[in-house]
Amino acid sequence: MAVSCAQLQGTPFRKVVVADDHMLVAQGIERLLMECFESIVLVSSGEALVASVRRDPPDVVVADISMPGISGIDAMRQMREEGYEMPFVFLTMHDESSVAAEAIRAGASGYILKSSAGDELVRAINGVMDGQTYVTPTLAANAIVNTGRRQYTLTDKQLRILEFVARGLRSKQIAYELGVSVRTVESHKYAIMQELGVHGTLELVRKAELEGLIRH
Repeated sequence: MAVSCAQLQGTPFRKVVVADDHMLVAQGIERLLMECFESIVLVSSGEALVASVRRDPPDVVVADISMPGISGIDAMRQMREEGYEMPFVFLTMHDESSVAAEAIRAGASGYILKSSAGDELVRAINGVMDGQTYVTPTLAANAIVNTGRRQYTLTDKQLRILEFVARGLRSKQIAYELGVSVRTVESHKYAIMQELGVHGTLELVRKAELEGLIRH
């Protein structure tokens, strides 16, 4: 039986932005999600995605990774840096588990292969709108089999703090950037060190880079 958003949620969500430079694909996604959203906006590049989100932030973004200009992942990073927290679901041909891991680490809530789209996309949207993370099951299995890295459980805020630490910002500066107290930053920093099993800032940055938790 086909899965529908209305069936699972009761009422449609307000708005989704769909970013894909292949118009036929974008229109196919639009047809698939018509029951799920009151408004569907189609864009064809990373820059257009960023501009659309700034104009009127949607409930969720469904984006390809490879697009003209900036990639879907870089567009998401830019949005996250500007404080936009809506879920991002990537719908892509990239079937490498390493790319999926990069997308999730960068802040994505969902990662689905175009070859298995359809009901799976609707299911993923229902999940991410409920605060869950969804990865195409075959990719998730590959990631478990192929990765030698431990999976760390850091929150979005902790990952942002980790990025700031890696850029050399002090706790007071990070607190100002995030609009929280210095004590809150120090508390998160301590929790990150505990999670990674390190005891100092330099060691923390090295370990985070080694584990692929931060990018330059």
